[in-house]
Amino acid sequence: MDLVSVIVTTKNSARTIDACLRSIRNQTYRPIEIVVVDNHSTDGTADIAAKYADRFLQAGPERSAQRNAGIRASRGEYVCILDSDMILHDDVIAKAMTVISPRSQAVAIPEQSFGSGFWSACKVAERECYVDDQVTAGARFFTRRLLDQVGLYDEALTGGEDWDLSIRATKNGELVFAPALILHDEGRQTLWGLCKKKFYYGASVRDFIKKHGKQALARVTPLRPSLVRGAGRLFKNPLIGAGVVVMKSCEFAALGCGIVLNRRPPPEAVYRASTASRGE
Repeated sequence: MDLVSVIVTTKNSARTIDACLRSIRNQTYRPIEIVVVDNHSTDGTADIAAKYADRFLQAGPERSAQRNAGIRASRGEYVCILDSDMILHDDVIAKAMTVISPRSQAVAIPEQSFGSGFWSACKVAERECYVDDQVTAGARFFTRRLLDQVGLYDEALTGGEDWDLSIRATKNGELVFAPALILHDEGRQTLWGLCKKKFYYGASVRDFIKKHGKQALARVTPLRPSLVRGAGRLFKNPLIGAGVVVMKSCEFAALGCGIVLNRRPPPEAVYRASTASRGE
């Protein structure tokens, strides 16, 4: 069977990394190699990763650069890209392999979020609207041949890099979804933390929009068709529904400020924006 390389990027991910890597080791598919690319963590992430990883690298300054370093260091004919706050059902890789083909060499894997606190509940409810949504999804599973053809992650982008690669990988065609599920640990989100992250991403969203035009705008708008269609489900709990409206309004305002001001904080800011809320 063909080797699958699973690339996991980390930065002070001690809270979540053990569950993530353990779930990869428990996959029913074989063979798998785990490549962990850390960005100079100070919280013991490296010690935890050493128990599971086949290869451990230090790279930065951004997530895209880490992913690219991991891809270049890996040996598999297939590549799966994960974040360190994700947990896989034990058949995710096996099911991704059933749908990847010469005609569909980029595969998206549906995600289901979980977390604690009100704003995490709002984020969970929002993301439930995006399952199998072509607009919001980004591919995570690729053939190496495809990556050799279309290139790796754009290291100039600190937001929208997943969408950018997916657009290039499918030539803006439809993604194929694996019949599997990734669990995404949101931790305890705060509204301030969510807005800081969107502000940071906004600095490169302008470049993403210049690069892909209408395709990019469809992805960054808060009024995504799948979210509008899911409004009835969101407002079955009026408090959560109202929270999602507030959250999306604040996130969009923060993203807009990031686009207009085009300020680029230090590279670790994207991680700091996540650390308080997700431990990543």
